[in-house]
Amino acid sequence: MEKTIKLNYINSLSSNLEKNNGLIQVLTGPRQVGKTTSILLLIDEHYKNSSYYVSADKVFNSDADWLTQQWIQAGQDKKILFIDEIQKCENWAEVIKKLYDENKRNKKPIRCVLLGSSSLEIQKGLTESLTGRFQQTHAYHWNFEESNRGYDVTFEDYLQYGGYPGSYNLRHQPDEWSAYVKNSIVNTVIEKDILQYQNVKSPALFRQAFEIIMGYPAQEISYTKLLGQIQDRGNVELIKNYLKLYEGAFLLRALEKFSAKIVKTKSSSPKILPLAPCFFQLTVQSSYNSDERGRAFEVVVGAQLCRTNESLYYWREGQHEVDFVLKKGKLIWAIEVKSNSSKSQKGLIAFKKQYPNAYIVTINPDNYFEFEKDPMGFLQAIAGA
Repeated sequence: MEKTIKLNYINSLSSNLEKNNGLIQVLTGPRQVGKTTSILLLIDEHYKNSSYYVSADKVFNSDADWLTQQWIQAGQDKKILFIDEIQKCENWAEVIKKLYDENKRNKKPIRCVLLGSSSLEIQKGLTESLTGRFQQTHAYHWNFEESNRGYDVTFEDYLQYGGYPGSYNLRHQPDEWSAYVKNSIVNTVIEKDILQYQNVKSPALFRQAFEIIMGYPAQEISYTKLLGQIQDRGNVELIKNYLKLYEGAFLLRALEKFSAKIVKTKSSSPKILPLAPCFFQLTVQSSYNSDERGRAFEVVVGAQLCRTNESLYYWREGQHEVDFVLKKGKLIWAIEVKSNSSKSQKGLIAFKKQYPNAYIVTINPDNYFEFEKDPMGFLQAIAGA
């Protein structure tokens, strides 16, 4: 059963709006995770009489003149301007930059919130035109608590189908669920968020690469091996570019190896971290065995660590490895994920020997739910910070 719930990042966005710091508020994140629904809920609860909401998806010609008209209208009404699907406006970043700079001269400048579904295009506009003018809030794939609260999803179901709320009602029909996630989510992201705006030499090969890469969840794999799996004559730069594009579209993170020496970090093989467990299930297409379930649990933990927005790595030296290393300033946490009691602690011991000031953390099914509520708070409690 579906329930309307408020997602945590909306509280952060609302707080930024209330501070009224003069910056453009930008909400970015994956497709189909409820950004528009959450914004409309926020407006209904707190800004019903003080907001001006428009969507570029609902007008035939969302050009610079249309965008300027919306800005002027919101200013005249002294309302907060919410613009959805901003990437569909022609030359939107330059137009917003011009309007924002002119608006700063007003005694009471309007507040503006931008959001859209094409993450790569929005990020490009932010970095090229709006540097120093915006404050960014990140939306995420749904975690277990959100999925359980909104759709009564069990943890076992979440490990297989978790991430996209629109797919949850199909989780008891595996074939229909798989077709929905592939066609309505993954293919849409690849076509509309990546290929529409990025020059990719072989689109067919690029699509194939995603399924192959997702077959290595929470695993370190060399660029050369991935290239061989894709069976392309290119070089490792091709794979690096593919991973960069998938990262920009919020499909995965390619973690670097932790090292005190930056050169070693940059030259390391990546550890593939899908940002939703459902991507792994697409490659398995059946119930997980013990090893696969362990990988899925590690993916879920890793996705929660990404919510901290801190530097995240993995570590390996010889036969010793640590699943995740999180760095915040001078603080370092070595994090081992255990889905059962059989996993060795030798990696953590070896890491602690090499980095004595690091904090050692084990996340297992017993403490996961406490960790998920506030990942950074959980880690800082261990550090006494």
